[in-house]
Amino acid sequence: MQASVDHCRVALRVDLEVLNFDLRSSGGKRQRILNNHFARLTLAILFSLTLTLEVSAETVAQTARKWGLIGSWSLDCSLPVDSNKGTVLAYVIASDGRVLHRRNFGDRTDEGEVITTEVSRDGMLKLRVFFPSLKQTREYGLVMQPDGTIRAMYNRNQKGEYTIRDGKFTASGNPTPPQHKCSADVAGANQAE
Repeated sequence: MQASVDHCRVALRVDLEVLNFDLRSSGGKRQRILNNHFARLTLAILFSLTLTLEVSAETVAQTARKWGLIGSWSLDCSLPVDSNKGTVLAYVIASDGRVLHRRNFGDRTDEGEVITTEVSRDGMLKLRVFFPSLKQTREYGLVMQPDGTIRAMYNRNQKGEYTIRDGKFTASGNPTPPQHKCSADVAGANQAE
């Protein structure tokens, strides 16, 4: 009976030494090995997080350029801007690296700053644009179609009120038309601020 109790005490002491971080204990060598494994694991996790942060640290301008957004877009680039369908939407990179969204409706123009960009898994470009003239931030979702045109899939304000939802205008139910990239500098798309 005493031998059984002594055996249990020894087994318990060994188990406790594995948990003991005192490198002077008899299990110190095992503990150093365990600590080395934890240190390597910690470094691997930190390295992975660093890579993830570097990938996600792409700037708004880099994302917009890579996706193909930078430039002037219109329903028909041959129409003059002052016609009803001659509206030009331009996305430009200013000299300070900000992305600006310039809208030219012919009779009026405005400009907003693209404050965030994100490309979803299905390739949709999600933008948040702050318009000082409207005192609001709008969120857009754009898709690039196989022919190189883009379509707005959604457009909403900060309150979640949509003007475009599921690729259709909420007021009429009509689908959003494709916008073509204009080759000429129709709205100052290549001008820096």
